[in-house]
Amino acid sequence: MWRDAALVAGRDLRIEARSRVTVHQVGPFALLVLVLFAFALDPARNILERATPGLYWITVLFSALLALARSAALDEAAGTRDALRLSALDPAGVFVGKALAVAAELAVLEVLLAFGVIVLYGAEPAGVGLLLATCVAATVAVASTGTLYGALVSGLRVRETLLPLLLLPVLAPVLIGATRAFEAALGGAPADGWPWCGLLAVFAVLYSVAGAFAYGTLLEGS
Repeated sequence: MWRDAALVAGRDLRIEARSRVTVHQVGPFALLVLVLFAFALDPARNILERATPGLYWITVLFSALLALARSAALDEAAGTRDALRLSALDPAGVFVGKALAVAAELAVLEVLLAFGVIVLYGAEPAGVGLLLATCVAATVAVASTGTLYGALVSGLRVRETLLPLLLLPVLAPVLIGATRAFEAALGGAPADGWPWCGLLAVFAVLYSVAGAFAYGTLLEGS
Protein backbone atom coordinates (compact mmCIF):
# COMPACT_ATOMS: atom_id res chain seq x y z
CA MET A 1 0.00 0.00 0.00
CA TRP A 2 2.73 2.45 0.92
CA ARG A 3 4.62 1.82 -2.33
CA ASP A 4 1.45 2.54 -4.30
CA ALA A 5 0.80 5.60 -2.16
CA ALA A 6 4.27 6.93 -2.92
CA LEU A 7 3.72 6.40 -6.66
CA VAL A 8 0.38 8.23 -6.66
CA ALA A 9 1.62 11.06 -4.44
CA GLY A 10 4.70 11.49 -6.62
CA ARG A 11 2.56 11.63 -9.75
CA ASP A 12 0.21 14.26 -8.35
CA LEU A 13 3.05 16.39 -7.00
CA ARG A 14 4.97 16.21 -10.29
CA ILE A 15 1.87 17.34 -12.18
CA GLU A 16 1.41 20.24 -9.77
CA ALA A 17 5.08 21.17 -10.02
CA ARG A 18 4.82 21.35 -13.80
CA SER A 19 1.47 23.15 -13.95
CA ARG A 20 2.27 25.43 -10.97
CA VAL A 21 -1.44 25.81 -10.23
CA THR A 22 -0.75 25.95 -6.49
CA VAL A 23 1.91 28.63 -6.94
CA HIS A 24 0.08 30.76 -9.49
CA GLN A 25 -3.53 30.37 -8.33
CA VAL A 26 -4.08 28.84 -4.89
CA GLY A 27 -1.28 30.75 -3.15
CA PRO A 28 -2.24 34.19 -4.50
CA PHE A 29 -5.90 33.47 -3.75
CA ALA A 30 -5.08 32.68 -0.11
CA LEU A 31 -3.00 35.83 0.32
CA LEU A 32 -5.73 37.88 -1.33
CA VAL A 33 -8.27 36.56 1.18
CA LEU A 34 -5.98 37.63 4.04
CA VAL A 35 -5.63 41.10 2.53
CA LEU A 36 -9.39 41.42 2.09
CA PHE A 37 -9.94 40.46 5.72
CA ALA A 38 -7.42 43.11 6.72
CA PHE A 39 -9.37 45.75 4.77
CA ALA A 40 -12.78 44.54 5.97
CA LEU A 41 -11.88 44.63 9.67
CA ASP A 42 -10.59 47.61 11.62
CA PRO A 43 -6.95 47.07 12.61
CA ALA A 44 -7.02 50.16 14.83
CA ARG A 45 -9.22 48.27 17.32
CA ASN A 46 -7.03 45.16 17.45
CA ILE A 47 -9.80 43.14 15.81
CA LEU A 48 -7.40 41.48 13.42
CA GLU A 49 -5.12 40.32 16.21
CA ARG A 50 -7.98 38.72 18.13
CA ALA A 51 -9.49 37.17 15.01
CA THR A 52 -6.21 35.86 13.58
CA PRO A 53 -6.74 32.15 14.44
CA GLY A 54 -10.20 32.02 12.88
CA LEU A 55 -9.23 34.04 9.82
CA TYR A 56 -6.16 31.89 9.30
CA TRP A 57 -8.08 28.63 9.27
CA ILE A 58 -10.96 29.97 7.22
CA THR A 59 -8.43 31.00 4.60
CA VAL A 60 -6.77 27.57 4.75
CA LEU A 61 -10.14 25.87 4.35
CA PHE A 62 -11.23 27.97 1.38
CA SER A 63 -7.86 27.47 -0.30
CA ALA A 64 -8.04 23.73 0.41
CA LEU A 65 -11.25 23.56 -1.61
CA LEU A 66 -9.31 24.72 -4.67
CA ALA A 67 -6.52 22.22 -4.04
CA LEU A 68 -8.99 19.37 -3.51
CA ALA A 69 -10.97 20.23 -6.64
CA ARG A 70 -7.71 20.26 -8.56
CA SER A 71 -6.70 16.89 -7.10
CA ALA A 72 -10.03 15.34 -8.10
CA ALA A 73 -9.80 16.85 -11.59
CA LEU A 74 -6.46 15.14 -12.21
CA ASP A 75 -8.21 11.77 -12.30
CA GLU A 76 -10.98 12.97 -14.62
CA ALA A 77 -8.68 13.83 -17.53
CA ALA A 78 -7.77 11.39 -20.31
CA GLY A 79 -9.37 8.38 -18.65
CA THR A 80 -7.03 8.45 -15.67
CA ARG A 81 -9.70 7.17 -13.31
CA ASP A 82 -10.38 4.21 -15.57
CA ALA A 83 -6.66 3.48 -15.66
CA LEU A 84 -6.52 3.56 -11.86
CA ARG A 85 -9.53 1.28 -11.66
CA LEU A 86 -7.96 -1.29 -14.00
CA SER A 87 -4.46 -1.06 -12.56
CA ALA A 88 -3.03 -3.33 -9.90
CA LEU A 89 -2.65 -0.43 -7.49
CA ASP A 90 -4.12 -0.89 -4.04
CA PRO A 91 -7.17 1.43 -3.74
CA ALA A 92 -6.13 2.26 -0.18
CA GLY A 93 -2.70 3.20 -1.51
CA VAL A 94 -4.27 5.43 -4.15
CA PHE A 95 -6.31 7.18 -1.46
CA VAL A 96 -3.32 7.64 0.84
CA GLY A 97 -1.18 8.89 -2.03
CA LYS A 98 -3.69 11.49 -3.16
CA ALA A 99 -4.28 12.61 0.42
CA LEU A 100 -0.53 12.93 1.02
CA ALA A 101 -0.12 15.04 -2.11
CA VAL A 102 -2.91 17.38 -1.01
CA ALA A 103 -1.47 17.52 2.52
CA ALA A 104 1.95 18.49 1.13
CA GLU A 105 0.41 21.32 -0.89
CA LEU A 106 -1.57 22.52 2.13
CA ALA A 107 1.55 22.43 4.31
CA VAL A 108 3.34 24.79 1.91
CA LEU A 109 0.27 27.01 1.81
CA GLU A 110 0.03 27.13 5.61
CA VAL A 111 3.66 28.25 5.91
CA LEU A 112 2.96 31.00 3.38
CA LEU A 113 -0.15 32.09 5.28
CA ALA A 114 1.75 32.05 8.58
CA PHE A 115 4.10 34.68 7.21
CA GLY A 116 1.06 36.53 5.88
CA VAL A 117 -0.68 36.82 9.25
CA ILE A 118 2.58 37.85 10.93
CA VAL A 119 3.11 40.67 8.44
CA LEU A 120 -0.50 41.75 7.87
CA TYR A 121 -2.10 41.05 11.26
CA GLY A 122 0.88 41.56 13.56
CA ALA A 123 0.52 38.08 15.06
CA GLU A 124 3.32 37.01 17.40
CA PRO A 125 4.08 33.26 17.32
CA ALA A 126 3.76 31.54 20.70
CA GLY A 127 3.25 27.95 21.78
CA VAL A 128 5.10 26.72 18.68
CA GLY A 129 4.76 23.05 19.61
CA LEU A 130 0.98 23.29 19.82
CA LEU A 131 0.82 25.33 16.61
CA LEU A 132 2.81 22.71 14.68
CA ALA A 133 0.84 19.76 16.11
CA THR A 134 -2.43 21.50 15.29
CA CYS A 135 -1.32 22.19 11.72
CA VAL A 136 -0.30 18.56 11.19
CA ALA A 137 -3.55 17.14 12.59
CA ALA A 138 -5.78 19.65 10.80
CA THR A 139 -3.93 19.22 7.50
CA VAL A 140 -4.29 15.45 7.59
CA ALA A 141 -7.96 15.80 8.51
CA VAL A 142 -8.71 18.20 5.65
CA ALA A 143 -6.69 16.23 3.09
CA SER A 144 -8.18 12.84 3.96
CA THR A 145 -11.76 14.09 4.22
CA GLY A 146 -11.48 16.13 1.03
CA THR A 147 -9.97 13.24 -0.92
CA LEU A 148 -12.76 10.94 0.23
CA TYR A 149 -15.53 13.36 -0.68
CA GLY A 150 -13.78 14.23 -3.94
CA ALA A 151 -14.05 10.58 -4.95
CA LEU A 152 -17.68 10.55 -3.82
CA VAL A 153 -18.71 13.33 -6.22
CA SER A 154 -16.38 12.37 -9.07
CA GLY A 155 -18.08 11.88 -12.40
CA LEU A 156 -20.95 14.21 -11.54
CA ARG A 157 -21.50 17.26 -13.70
CA VAL A 158 -22.02 19.47 -10.65
CA ARG A 159 -19.01 18.17 -8.71
CA GLU A 160 -17.33 21.60 -8.65
CA THR A 161 -20.23 23.13 -6.73
CA LEU A 162 -21.35 20.01 -4.88
CA LEU A 163 -17.98 19.31 -3.26
CA PRO A 164 -17.93 22.52 -1.14
CA LEU A 165 -21.56 22.01 -0.11
CA LEU A 166 -20.83 18.52 1.17
CA LEU A 167 -17.37 19.16 2.55
CA LEU A 168 -17.67 22.43 4.47
CA PRO A 169 -20.26 21.16 7.03
CA VAL A 170 -18.18 18.03 7.63
CA LEU A 171 -15.02 20.09 8.19
CA ALA A 172 -16.71 22.45 10.64
CA PRO A 173 -15.28 20.53 13.65
CA VAL A 174 -11.79 20.87 12.14
CA LEU A 175 -12.25 24.63 11.75
CA ILE A 176 -13.50 24.98 15.33
CA GLY A 177 -10.84 22.73 16.86
CA ALA A 178 -7.94 24.30 14.95
CA THR A 179 -9.15 27.82 15.78
CA ARG A 180 -9.49 27.05 19.49
CA ALA A 181 -6.06 25.41 19.60
CA PHE A 182 -4.47 28.41 17.87
CA GLU A 183 -6.26 30.80 20.23
CA ALA A 184 -4.83 28.95 23.22
CA ALA A 185 -1.31 28.87 21.75
CA LEU A 186 -1.25 32.53 20.73
CA GLY A 187 -2.90 33.52 24.00
CA GLY A 188 -0.13 32.02 26.09
CA ALA A 189 -2.19 29.10 27.45
CA PRO A 190 -1.14 26.10 25.33
CA ALA A 191 -2.41 23.62 27.93
CA ASP A 192 -5.96 24.66 27.03
CA GLY A 193 -5.34 23.92 23.35
CA TRP A 194 -4.03 20.36 23.53
CA PRO A 195 -7.49 18.78 24.01
CA TRP A 196 -8.62 20.51 20.81
CA CYS A 197 -5.51 19.22 19.04
CA GLY A 198 -6.37 15.74 20.27
CA LEU A 199 -9.86 16.10 18.83
CA LEU A 200 -8.33 17.03 15.48
CA ALA A 201 -6.08 13.97 15.62
CA VAL A 202 -9.05 11.68 16.26
CA PHE A 203 -10.94 13.25 13.35
CA ALA A 204 -7.92 12.82 11.09
CA VAL A 205 -7.47 9.15 12.02
CA LEU A 206 -11.16 8.35 11.57
CA TYR A 207 -11.40 9.83 8.09
CA SER A 208 -8.05 8.42 7.03
CA VAL A 209 -9.15 4.91 7.98
CA ALA A 210 -12.63 5.39 6.48
CA GLY A 211 -11.14 6.70 3.25
CA ALA A 212 -8.66 3.84 2.98
CA PHE A 213 -11.46 1.29 3.30
CA ALA A 214 -14.10 3.07 1.19
CA TYR A 215 -11.98 4.48 -1.64
CA GLY A 216 -11.96 1.21 -3.61
CA THR A 217 -15.75 1.06 -3.65
CA LEU A 218 -16.00 4.71 -4.67
CA LEU A 219 -13.41 4.19 -7.39
CA GLU A 220 -15.34 1.27 -8.85
CA GLY A 221 -18.66 3.09 -8.68
CA SER A 222 -17.50 6.36 -10.25
